[in-house]
Amino acid sequence: MITRRRLLKTGAASGLAMAAPGLFTPALAQGPKLKIGYVSPQSGPLAGFAESDAFNIEAFLASQAGQEFEVIVRDSQSNPDRAAAVARELIVRDEVNLMVVASTPETTNPVATTCEAEGMPCISTKAPWQPWFIGQQGNPGAPDSWQPFDFAFHYFWGLEDVIAVFTNMWNQLETNKQVGGLFPNDADGNAWGDPNVGVAPGFAEAGYTTTDPGRFQNMTDDFTAQINAFRAANAEIVTGVVIPPDFTTFRNQALQQGFNPKIITVAKAILFPQSVQALGDAGHNLSSEVWWSPSHPFASSLTGQSSSELAQAFTERTGRPWTQPIGFVHSLFEVAADAMGRVSDSDDMEEIAAAISATDLETIVGRVAWNGEGVPPFAAQNVCKTPLVGGQWRKQADDSFDLVVVDNQTAPEIPTGGSMESLV
Repeated sequence: MITRRRLLKTGAASGLAMAAPGLFTPALAQGPKLKIGYVSPQSGPLAGFAESDAFNIEAFLASQAGQEFEVIVRDSQSNPDRAAAVARELIVRDEVNLMVVASTPETTNPVATTCEAEGMPCISTKAPWQPWFIGQQGNPGAPDSWQPFDFAFHYFWGLEDVIAVFTNMWNQLETNKQVGGLFPNDADGNAWGDPNVGVAPGFAEAGYTTTDPGRFQNMTDDFTAQINAFRAANAEIVTGVVIPPDFTTFRNQALQQGFNPKIITVAKAILFPQSVQALGDAGHNLSSEVWWSPSHPFASSLTGQSSSELAQAFTERTGRPWTQPIGFVHSLFEVAADAMGRVSDSDDMEEIAAAISATDLETIVGRVAWNGEGVPPFAAQNVCKTPLVGGQWRKQADDSFDLVVVDNQTAPEIPTGGSMESLV
């Protein structure tokens, strides 16, 4: 049995990088508490993913009246090294019973890797499962060596889902099926851009040819090489997985250089209203994956709220428009509460991991159950998939933007609100 006492001894011997206290550490009053450590990018270029953190944690604690939960939050600052350091701090100094983490492989991977090494149960989300699972293997390029994890559990969609969603949207319009790919040199970009297991082979099966100019560093200031490569290939579609500042730079430079494809469908960069609003008219009809929205037909196991009610509560509480991470951060604490409610010894890390593994819960983002459904055998123990659809941003009369679901072939239970429209 791995207990917290053994965990602390192991961690103390490993040389810890201590970090500053988190920005937001709500807690119930006094007495012994079940401590949940939470790591997310509250600052830096990925900060949009954490916009709803405080709202969701307050709602979670309010829903647990009579339970002794404390949530200790740490900011990864959008930096993988920082994410690993604060995860160790939460395990060793703060003595958490459970770790939860969200938002892109740059945060989820180092935290999950640290937890697996230290024997700390960890639940993660908001990163495609391939970059999460494969990126943590000792030899990512050797599938025969891949091993399941004992303490790390993840739920989200995979590259196979985004390939289907993107091509389903593209198929609604007439194009030459030439695609330009923007893939940075990070965990997401390397997974999406892998010529063997990335998105290009899946696009090819659907009849689309991908031009990949190669990796670029995040926070680059010049996309001329990519724009020239896409123009040379006569790409009428641009796709990729880009951080918000880089996509803004690319979109503005492409327009300045006269490159305006019929379709731009990018992941990560345009998930948030503020990222699209910053582009003005150039944000109209940009398309992206949609993992959660007010129209998703799911309800919270904590509060009973529908997706629409949760989104409305966020806007009423903060004065800001709803954003996709609201649902998934809320669901993290749904899963955490459910798993910890089935544990008899909160210091027994193996019992907590077993409880997570046995989860079968209807959440605000759909069913979460690590039962192997829809994932290959090597990931079945650790990965659970959630539904994905496609959407477009439509500029409104008041200059705000509305995200409209335009394709639901991969998840028909989620209603559409329109169909795909061309940028030009």
